[in-house]
Amino acid sequence: MEAQRHANIMNIVTEFFVVTFKIIWSFVLAGGKWFIRPREKSVEGQVCVITGAGSGLGRFFALEFARRRAILVLWDINRQANEETAEIVREIYREMNPSAGSSDSVQELPLFQLKVYTYFCDVSKRESVYSTAEKVRKEVGNIDLLINNAGVVSGRHLLECPDELIERTMMVNCHSHFWTTKAFLPKMLERNHGHIVTVASSLGLFTTAGVEDYCASKFGAIGFHESLSHELKAADKDGIKMTLVCPFLVDTGMFKGCKIRKEMAPLFPPLKPEYCVKQAMRAILTDQAMICTPRIMYMLTFMKTILPFDAIVCMYRFIGADKCMYPFLAQRKESANNNESKTGI
Repeated sequence: MEAQRHANIMNIVTEFFVVTFKIIWSFVLAGGKWFIRPREKSVEGQVCVITGAGSGLGRFFALEFARRRAILVLWDINRQANEETAEIVREIYREMNPSAGSSDSVQELPLFQLKVYTYFCDVSKRESVYSTAEKVRKEVGNIDLLINNAGVVSGRHLLECPDELIERTMMVNCHSHFWTTKAFLPKMLERNHGHIVTVASSLGLFTTAGVEDYCASKFGAIGFHESLSHELKAADKDGIKMTLVCPFLVDTGMFKGCKIRKEMAPLFPPLKPEYCVKQAMRAILTDQAMICTPRIMYMLTFMKTILPFDAIVCMYRFIGADKCMYPFLAQRKESANNNESKTGI
């Protein structure tokens, strides 16, 4: 009995040192990527589903994947905007027509095989997600990449926000990730191949006043993503990759009017969507687990975990982040009032 206990202790001690070595080695590998850029994987000929592809980041993701010769499946609730994205993608495909006789073109997909498919889908409704996913399986086949990008914001203070808008924010920004993943993950598990990308937000890592529903939805999306990542690791499905994208405010018009203290504004400018997507693409194509843009977001997230709440409030007030959303909320309220007035007339 004593010998068995001693053996168990030795096993735990040995395993502890092995785990410690692996943790240190993971830091070494992560640090090495700062000096030696990892090689990007090819997505040529792979099927990529992008939600919210009609505008904003979704459109830029579509263009980047098109340039890498992926087969695109675009989902959006706005048919016209989705078709506009598809037409831009087709133009990219036409420009990439490989020259005849090129030795490099042997392994490339012929132009006629590079297709873009468009689907109307309201990702807030699971029936719409499941039925659209079934159409994709029948018309396109198995998918390789799932980009959960669709997002909305209500732009209302909590007590002024109708319950329906709160529910829609949660459905689109968070719950839809459950539906799309449940629709496409089974085939990925069968093949042990795939890549799921969650486009979240820095507001899913730390919060500010006035956007409770949006922050909650992004926190939920990040929690879902991280839990699913652990589940895939526990199942030894290393062929399925996960990437979490957490950008700072992106200049797509979604948070138009948001302002911090003017002296601090140059340190935290809104991100250009092209830059944001290029950074995200680099992370996706190198199987990076998480990307925060800009990099100072990593520091702010770390500070949130170690600072007392009162210290965080002081920091927010110093940089003007405590009420940064108020001008945006005021603009949205004014716009809504103007629309109501026009309707009344």
